[in-house]
Amino acid sequence: MKTLLATFPLLILILCQTATGATSPVTLVDDAGYTLKLDSPAKRIVSLAPHVTELVYAAGAGSRLVGAVQYSTYPEAAKKLPLVGGYTRFDAETILSLKPDLVIGWVSGNPKEQVERLRQLGLKIFLTQPDQIDDVARNIDQIGILAGTSAIARTESARFRNRHKTMAIRYATQPPVRVFYQVWKNPLMTIGGQQIISNVLTLCGGKNIFAQFGTLAPIVTEEAVLAENPEVIIASGMDESRPEWLEDWRRWASMTAVSRNNLFHIPPELIQRHTPRLLDGAEKVCQYLEQARSNHGL
Repeated sequence: MKTLLATFPLLILILCQTATGATSPVTLVDDAGYTLKLDSPAKRIVSLAPHVTELVYAAGAGSRLVGAVQYSTYPEAAKKLPLVGGYTRFDAETILSLKPDLVIGWVSGNPKEQVERLRQLGLKIFLTQPDQIDDVARNIDQIGILAGTSAIARTESARFRNRHKTMAIRYATQPPVRVFYQVWKNPLMTIGGQQIISNVLTLCGGKNIFAQFGTLAPIVTEEAVLAENPEVIIASGMDESRPEWLEDWRRWASMTAVSRNNLFHIPPELIQRHTPRLLDGAEKVCQYLEQARSNHGL
């Protein structure tokens, strides 16, 4: 009985804090520079990108999602959400019908004119653009603030930051490895220095051979790749299966990556989505670069 009485004031405090948080106004600047103001934390959220959907769940606000775009497949619960189209072409009428009090989008992935159309319709928009690994944790914290789930969000972001820090320390002194990251074959697409995957390569002691490009996904030529002579080629493709076109590089037997058999594949869901699972993909990248160093006796 004494324990119950001692616990009761704390329970009341928690309940009061929860009630206060549910009605407190929220003001936050998004990654596009817009200042968003909400009268209270969002209760009905629509996601305009697969990685955003995953971030909302990571921030503890998955139960507040009422709609998402195609390919929002993680976690499993996301597959049951009503679809509002794709991230490059979403249906404004469907979004409106879901009566969201917050729409979370993607600066570089969602067409600007479509996002502006949603603003004109009176919807509250918050845009994300995680270009660096640390931005994943930052976006989780932001979503936690917007949804009133900061306690869960902070726990998840801290876990992510700690794991990132551990990896950074582990690979900080490793010899650099020149890497060509191939997104697609036709057109031959890679990553620029501002892309988050380039940041992953750096984390593992890799050097993106096309880091000088300012665009996120530049188109290059085979000749340009051959001229750079990468020590490692990493490809993503469409799914968990190794893309057949990765083997096409074996035509160039004199290329260092080919002669040392350093042709690797990482599923795109682990490396091309700006979510906590990015570090799972980063672990694979680091392991591959370690293997490449071993193949060269480093």
